Order: sequence, then C-alpha cells, then structure tokens
Amino acid sequence: MNLVIRKMRNEDLEDLYALLSDEDVMRYIEPVYSKAKCEQFLFACGLNEQPLIYTAEDDGQFIGYVIYHAYDKESVEIGWILKKDCWGKGYAKKLTEILMKKALYAGKDVVLECAEEQVVTRHIAEKSGFTFCGKENRCFVYRFRNRRMI
Repeated sequence: MNLVIRKMRNEDLEDLYALLSDEDVMRYIEPVYSKAKCEQFLFACGLNEQPLIYTAEDDGQFIGYVIYHAYDKESVEIGWILKKDCWGKGYAKKLTEILMKKALYAGKDVVLECAEEQVVTRHIAEKSGFTFCGKENRCFVYRFRNRRMI
C-alpha cells in the first residue's frame, strides 16, 4: 500500500464521476451524481482555495477521495469515499489513521460522521478510538478528542 492524499485536479473528473455515479458506493450517502453534478462538486469542494475533499491514490491510481475540513472551532471532519473494488482491503482504516494524525498534529479534535447503516465505518471509528456522540442530521457522529495540554 503506497497511499498518497493530494489536492484534486481537473483531470480527476472522470474518476470522480465513476465513483459518485456508482449506486453501491452512494447507497448510504445520497443519490448518484450526474456528470454535471459531479463537475459542480469537484469545483465547489475539491478545486477551491480551501478544499473540503482530496484525491486518495495508491501507487498513483485513483482509489477515491478523502474528506478533511473544519467541522467547528476545535475539530476537523474526516472521512472517505472509496471505489467498490477497494473495499475490504484496509484502505479506509489506513486513511483514517493518516487523517487523524494530520488533525491531531494540528491540535484539532477529529469528527467522523456516517449513516447508521454504514456498519463498517462505525466499526472503524470505534476501533480507532472515536467515541459515539449521538445523531445529528440523520448521521451518527463520532469524536476523537485531542489530548491537548491545558
């Protein structure tokens, strides 16, 4: 596994569209994206000055994207959306570790949200030391507190 998280580029559109138009991938997230909606999403969330999402690659191959952005004053939200052929290979766990380290190094708490039905995501959150904080906007909210010195 040679994971790289990088800023999105215009060239990511086709891979992103293949990902977000897959019904299995989007089952618990939202309806599948049209190409036009995917392009809007790329420009609004991936290509802006402070991106909300980043491309995830393994050995230079697109495997999906990660979520990393401010959640509130003291926290960042992390997450991932992966291609179906990347499921069950340890990518989500490893990406969670990478994103947690980045957030904790920045002195931030870490938040992970998912649908109740996303059992694997919930399992990864719990195994990674996140605490279940309740439901908000139909999502389960998990938080990992940074052990800052006071």
